[in-house]
Amino acid sequence: MNKETKSGQIFDLPTLRRLYVFVRPYQKQFYLLIGIIMLNALLAPLTPLLIKYTIDTPIANGDYAQLTVMLVLMIIVTIVQGVAQFWNTYMSGWLGQYIIRDIRVQLYQKIIGLRLKFFDQTPIGRLVTRTISDVETLSNVFSDGMAAIAGDILQLTLIIGVMFYTDWKLSIISLSMIPLMLFCTYVFKEKIKDSFNEVRAAVSNLNSFVQEHLTGMSIVQIFSSEDTEYRKFQEINEVHRDANIRSILYYSIYYPVADVIAAAGTGLVVWYGSKQILNSEVTFGTVTAFVMFINLFFRPIRQLADRFNTLQMGIVSTDRILKLLDSDEYTVNEGTFAPDTVRGKVEFKNVWFAYNEEEYVLKDISFNVDEGKTIALVGATGAGKSSIINLLTRFYDINKGRILVDDIDVHDYELNALRKHVGVVLQDVFLFSDTIENNIRLGDFSITHDKIVEAAKLVGVHDFIERLPGGYKYNVMERGSTLSVGQRQLISFVRAMVHEPKIIVLDEATSSVDSETEELIQKAIEKLMKGRTAIVIAHRLSTIQEANKIIVVDKGQIMEEGNHEQLLEKDGFYANLYRMQYKEVLKVG
Repeated sequence: MNKETKSGQIFDLPTLRRLYVFVRPYQKQFYLLIGIIMLNALLAPLTPLLIKYTIDTPIANGDYAQLTVMLVLMIIVTIVQGVAQFWNTYMSGWLGQYIIRDIRVQLYQKIIGLRLKFFDQTPIGRLVTRTISDVETLSNVFSDGMAAIAGDILQLTLIIGVMFYTDWKLSIISLSMIPLMLFCTYVFKEKIKDSFNEVRAAVSNLNSFVQEHLTGMSIVQIFSSEDTEYRKFQEINEVHRDANIRSILYYSIYYPVADVIAAAGTGLVVWYGSKQILNSEVTFGTVTAFVMFINLFFRPIRQLADRFNTLQMGIVSTDRILKLLDSDEYTVNEGTFAPDTVRGKVEFKNVWFAYNEEEYVLKDISFNVDEGKTIALVGATGAGKSSIINLLTRFYDINKGRILVDDIDVHDYELNALRKHVGVVLQDVFLFSDTIENNIRLGDFSITHDKIVEAAKLVGVHDFIERLPGGYKYNVMERGSTLSVGQRQLISFVRAMVHEPKIIVLDEATSSVDSETEELIQKAIEKLMKGRTAIVIAHRLSTIQEANKIIVVDKGQIMEEGNHEQLLEKDGFYANLYRMQYKEVLKVG
């Protein structure tokens, strides 16, 4: 069975026990809710008993004074029931919302710490479903789940006890329709469970499809695939619609059938009770009470099917959430070394790495970068250059070998401390839907506005920012869509500078910009690299000729290394790349 449509056990004790961990901070409120539910169950059979007594005694005897007392007493009981029901509804909702808030925060905290490998293998839409829809389902577990089921069962037990205590013959007649009701309820529960599972799977598929296609909308439009993708969306949406319609159909059948069964039970009581009244074997008040008992009895039975399915779906959602929280793809941060600064020496020793087991993209990579020096990594697309950077920042962990910063293994560093000292400027710049200033600061409020302006002036982007509406407060929208590629690149450069890392990584930092913007960046690079270790990945060999060392990577292996002149003299991989680019420049010229 697909893990998106898996059914949970209603009383999955290990899962419920894990769920109770989230309840623990709110134990007082939880036990108060249990107490209110028990009070509601105790009050349920009280009104029919009071009506029975009122009919059989004050009314039968014409005692208007006692009748007034009974009416006042029934009003008081009704008010108490109303107040108890208010607190039941409010407390269950309050508890559910606080718990799902805590779960959602913990889940998001987990997600942002997962390895990139996890995101490579998991659709983002599915994670959205986990964080939003699955967590929301849990709130129903507390409002209509376990506690409500316990209250319904307690209410049914008390009503049955009171009924048999009052008149066992009428009780048997009243409960004669219960087997049929239970059978219908069971069939409904199974059917609605299957449709709910289908709905959950359809929601997850919808989230994944919409998220992926909105993100890749430019590709859809470039290749004129709007109609094709529209038809795909229609198909997924129709599955979602059909699953919901099936659940609606089951509700439409079940509730009228349940009402007919309850009405049949009431009819039997009235028929049999009338004969008993005529034979003076029971009182009119007793029959009236039993009619009310039947309504009180069948109502929670009708609700139990819904509540069981709510609990079951909650268990499924909880299981999915717990699996994500327990994921072993979490970036293991066993290190504790957190220096305030580093010198910037970097060394790779016999490093092997594979995204998939045994399919190595890096093979026995060894090189070192002395503090304050610059190396450049060059090679064809897919050669493994970016993978080297991903390993240095521990976005992925190596399979074999060692990576050292200042002669200390990167696994010994506290992860945030390591990344604090490594600044990365990527080719594909990501900006959040926020102000330019906040995209530069990224939550580090120790970085002042003046410092940001100073870095922007250094890069040469200050005047451009000031011309925008609101200046540094300008909202760049999602992924920085209101800015050009070059502008986003410059802002990412400012972002790297203000955090003052000791090691700078430029991953194709100038490959997507025009000549004028590239010139601005090159000037800023010279100032930024001063006194810092720099690792530069570039397609344009003209941008890295001044590097202290150039490493040529091909198919995950180091083929050559040396400075620009040395590599040209070798007339190997680097010389071929250089000649190819030189010819392209001449053609363009």
